[in-house]
Amino acid sequence: MILSTKGRYGLRAAFDLALHYGEGPVPLKSISERQNLSVPYLEQLIAILRKDGLVTSVRGAQGGYMLSRHPSKISVGNILRSLEGPLAPAECVLDDNDKECIKADYCVTRVLWEKIMDSINSVIDSVSLQDMLDDYERIEKDYTKEERENFDKTKGLC
Repeated sequence: MILSTKGRYGLRAAFDLALHYGEGPVPLKSISERQNLSVPYLEQLIAILRKDGLVTSVRGAQGGYMLSRHPSKISVGNILRSLEGPLAPAECVLDDNDKECIKADYCVTRVLWEKIMDSINSVIDSVSLQDMLDDYERIEKDYTKEERENFDKTKGLC
């Protein structure tokens, strides 16, 4: 299973907001420049995160976006599910699956899909944006000053 750009870029944007948590609203243009993402695409992603209550907006000249709560209270799972929907390796393991498989009760692969889905959900729900910030700081310390300057430009995300 590969996440779409929606999930990957949305997580980058949320991480950027976490980096600036407590500093006030962050303009999309700033996120765009730091994360090398287009403003129109960021607008789409942020709109979804805002609708799901993960991000708030402030209008006006000093406006922008900020996380709706502390980075320790927002999991990677919150962000990815908001943008991607449920993460599952097969439709048959989704709770809201309208197409009930006639083999569901004895399908051995369904058992495997459920284990994979449970593992994915366990990982993404156990990692918060604060955990990512902590990892970022730990990784950054291992670089020389010159390497850190280049590292800062990318903000530690793929």
